[in-house]
Amino acid sequence: MTTPIRIDFVSDVVCPWCVIGLKSLQQALGRLGDEVSAEIHFQPFKLNRDMPAEGEDIGEHIAAKYGSTPEQMAQSREAIRQRGAALGFTFEMGKRDRIYNTFDAHRLLHWAEEEGRQAELKQALFDAYFTRGENPSDHAVLAAAAASVGLDGAAAAALLASDRFGPEVRERERFYQGNGINSVPAVIINERHLISGGQPPEVFEQALRRIIAAA
Repeated sequence: MTTPIRIDFVSDVVCPWCVIGLKSLQQALGRLGDEVSAEIHFQPFKLNRDMPAEGEDIGEHIAAKYGSTPEQMAQSREAIRQRGAALGFTFEMGKRDRIYNTFDAHRLLHWAEEEGRQAELKQALFDAYFTRGENPSDHAVLAAAAASVGLDGAAAAALLASDRFGPEVRERERFYQGNGINSVPAVIINERHLISGGQPPEVFEQALRRIIAAA
């Protein structure tokens, strides 16, 4: 018997732990196989709401925001790289030297959900930023990512040049923040059960099994 579940994955495209959380969740779902049928919706969260268009140096940003020393940042980068590698994702830390505003990326993801390509676009944006070091606030980068997953690149460019889906993205952000989501990834199962952080696949698998059993 297959149990249908809804998963709201609240995250940002410049959040490395969101990559780890998503890859772990996907592995857990793979282990469950036909026991579950998951419908995943990617919900917007901006790590840096006031980030300027040109972005900021990532080392300076992390030092100012968290008080991290260069040694601590190096240790964190290596831990993230290793976690990603174990899950089949490549973090090219040397190519990612800035952090950017992601509002337009979230507008594009909102559209991609309507077009049935949201999961593919989310992965493409993670690859663009974390593996290739591209700027996810650049409209050309975003339109190219959309085209790479089968979306209409010209339609994506037109959307980005407008303010389309801006109000909808802001409303979703307010909804999740208003419901206590202040860090990501936040994985919400069936609009009731919250799993926070870039957990290992085993944690997601155990939680999903408990939810399925209760259902």
